[in-house]
Amino acid sequence: MTSFMSWFGARRDPKQSARDAIVGLRQQLQMIEKKEEYLQKKIDEELRKAKANAVTNKAVATAALKRKKASEAELDRLAGTRLQLEMQVNTLESANLNAETMAAMKKAADALKVIHGNMTVDQVDATMNEVTQQREVAQEIADIISNPVSLGDTLDEDELLQELNDLEQEQLDERLQGADHVPLHQPQTVKEPEPEALDEEEELRQLRASMAM
Repeated sequence: MTSFMSWFGARRDPKQSARDAIVGLRQQLQMIEKKEEYLQKKIDEELRKAKANAVTNKAVATAALKRKKASEAELDRLAGTRLQLEMQVNTLESANLNAETMAAMKKAADALKVIHGNMTVDQVDATMNEVTQQREVAQEIADIISNPVSLGDTLDEDELLQELNDLEQEQLDERLQGADHVPLHQPQTVKEPEPEALDEEEELRQLRASMAM
């Protein structure tokens, strides 16, 4: 009665209940498997006894076959029971896995709610629009900074033209001054022979002198 109340009485933790049920079913399966092993051994023994007495003692052989048949029937019933227990174990394990999965997903959903807080889709859109606008402003600033400063608008064109004319007049004056210092008739200078030419002429003179001798 106490065991029955523990199962169906007070409210228990579903996870723990599923674990306890699975453990109980597996223990029962172990008992059935041991019983099946015992019955199979008994069947084999009764079969050997029936074969041994089939000729000499038909009554003993017949009794052995009857016991064999009874053990086989019980073995079949146990096989059906074992199949039902295995199906319950599989069902409980699947249900327990589903429950664990749902609990994990529930925790994840709660965590997402905490992370998002009061955030809405409209707030996200507004924030992204602001980010886009600021990115465009930053790009415009970068373009302005990277472009060279134009000096044409700040300089006086007349002043530049006057400076250019002054430079041109200065160059003309320098050329005229250089032309006044050049003499009209430059004295002709006698080009002195190169050292190599002098050596060749001396050799030729000595050769002529030796031939005159």
